[in-house]
Amino acid sequence: MNDSLFAPLAAEGLTTLKLQYDWRTDEHTLFAAREWDADRDFSRYRSRFAAESLLTQRARFLNSEEVYALYEAHGLRGYLDTVLDLLRQGRHFGIEAYLHAGKNIRFMCNQHSRKQGAMNKRQATLAGGIRRHPLEESELDVIVDGLNLGRAMSFKNIAADLDFGGCKTTVQMDELDLADLEALGFLAFAIDRSRTMTGPDMNFPTAMSDVINAHFSPQFTNGPSSPLGESGRPTAYGTFLALKEAVRFTEPGSDGRLDGKRVVVSGLGAVGRHLAELLHGDGAAVIVADLNEARVAEFLAAHPGSTRVGVDEVLDLEADVLCPAAIGGIIDETVIGRLRYRYVWGPANNQLRATNQREEERLSRLLAERGIVFQTEWWHNTAGVMCGAEEYLNGAHASYDSLQQRIESTIPRKTRENLAEAARLGLTPTENAYRVCADIIYG
Repeated sequence: MNDSLFAPLAAEGLTTLKLQYDWRTDEHTLFAAREWDADRDFSRYRSRFAAESLLTQRARFLNSEEVYALYEAHGLRGYLDTVLDLLRQGRHFGIEAYLHAGKNIRFMCNQHSRKQGAMNKRQATLAGGIRRHPLEESELDVIVDGLNLGRAMSFKNIAADLDFGGCKTTVQMDELDLADLEALGFLAFAIDRSRTMTGPDMNFPTAMSDVINAHFSPQFTNGPSSPLGESGRPTAYGTFLALKEAVRFTEPGSDGRLDGKRVVVSGLGAVGRHLAELLHGDGAAVIVADLNEARVAEFLAAHPGSTRVGVDEVLDLEADVLCPAAIGGIIDETVIGRLRYRYVWGPANNQLRATNQREEERLSRLLAERGIVFQTEWWHNTAGVMCGAEEYLNGAHASYDSLQQRIESTIPRKTRENLAEAARLGLTPTENAYRVCADIIYG
């Protein structure tokens, strides 16, 4: 494990690391511990022990000074300082990390803010998805991704009118086997310890929620057997309604109609496919791009009049709307200079290639200077977390009709308010969205 927070834990037989930052005092507080023995059987989580149980007679606890010394001894003090500086830059609450040494599972709950959920009277005070990264991926890249997404979740929950703080859980491990109750029990244990409500994201099968719900924890949502199913469809619907609201605001008299507009959907995954279908149904001239040729062929066959372009052509195409619906980080300063779209408006997370809020806001201003309408995606791709909250709060009684009503009453209104307030204040929609959330979180 080169340049890894987990290397000293593994070397010293430790299980736990917590890094916290207080933006009020500009102080970091660190904690590391051995909280369970190496032979702890996590397949028996819940049936034999709880998240709060004391799990070893040989506990060991390290305070801040001792944690700094630990990383110094392992030649990783500079790396630790880099991670701590990321917490400072984003004013993040911290990182809660757990190591399963036997299976080499490295769990990190990247927590931006607990404020929205601190008084919600539930087990989960945080909400945010859980995604898997391969073990060979740079841990620092994983941390940057997790912190950015955790910060977006704080703001997304505010945009969705949900009383949860924001986080994102990243796990570096081998591909998950749904029959491996040891691994699933450990993930459930770590999520419960973090007081997080979550749903499977990138590289985790959605079916993990069903298995974990059955054996370990109710904190996982949006499995195939859930009352609402997977979250891709509602996320697409919310983004579609927000785009129509943006067109209605930007083009008075249009009533948000998309018929005749050339709209490029880049990515036909769980969200992009549904979004492309909605756009086609609204009369848009839909152009799709995806690395998976079978997905493209299937969509074109089912939606006459649609066309395709290569993924590498998307950013150089001339059309009305670009809807990024796959990987993030595709729009940087160079790309902005050559974009020929009127709107960049999609559901993909972290569309701007930035590692902090200041850079996102700078790029959003460059888009505005080019006359391109853009709103940070976490202000309108909120229906997925609404879906998770509907299931988490109502269980078997969760209703898609209730979710749809919430989407329709919240997302277009929030988009309209944000665009109008941004125009009134002379800000970009992205800057205004951050301003609103900062007043709530840090006020």
